[in-house]
Amino acid sequence: MKQTALLLVDLQNDFCAGGALAVPRGDETIPVANRLIAAFTGQNAPVIATRDWHPAGHGSFASTHQTTPYTRGELDGLPQTWWPDHCIQHSPGAQLHPLLNGSAVTVTIDKGQDPQIDSYSGFFDNGHRQQTGLSDWLTRHQINHLVVLGLATDYCVKFTVLDALALHYGVDVITDGCRGVNIAPEDSALAFQEMAAAGATLYTLADWLDTHPAC
Repeated sequence: MKQTALLLVDLQNDFCAGGALAVPRGDETIPVANRLIAAFTGQNAPVIATRDWHPAGHGSFASTHQTTPYTRGELDGLPQTWWPDHCIQHSPGAQLHPLLNGSAVTVTIDKGQDPQIDSYSGFFDNGHRQQTGLSDWLTRHQINHLVVLGLATDYCVKFTVLDALALHYGVDVITDGCRGVNIAPEDSALAFQEMAAAGATLYTLADWLDTHPAC
């Protein structure tokens, strides 16, 4: 039997308008998230939120290496995009968006605490060296299917979805609940293609609700 949870990826202030690493039109994900939160809580189904939760001076920050944001290099043996300082632990930018119905979130999974490695996925760091605890939580609660949306399509959403599929979860991605960084203009489109090719089912919010009438 399919047991499903809603997974909200990094709907944090720093990724929305006015934030340190603002994703274009990132705020448009919040109404989509709230509609799905209402659907899931109405069915007593869990709502999970991930957060970037970096210490100050994190190794993925351009400022740490005195380099230009959005350029590329290497961090602890892995390819790395250098980011503006963002989602620093306990800062306003690291908090969930104020218009998100955060009171309905069942559990929050933090990632990116290790200053030596970035963590795009909600399941692992970028080297798959450490788990975040998300998979353990899902196993304990007998969840085997995820509905995923959030920020950003081409980074944290993509890698969360790919890891979920590799761990044998079923995954639905709500495309209009995602927005991308798009360092290259086609990055989000390619990310959706990669997720679908790996086994995710892509829906718009309207299509997902139409095919899940109990919600």
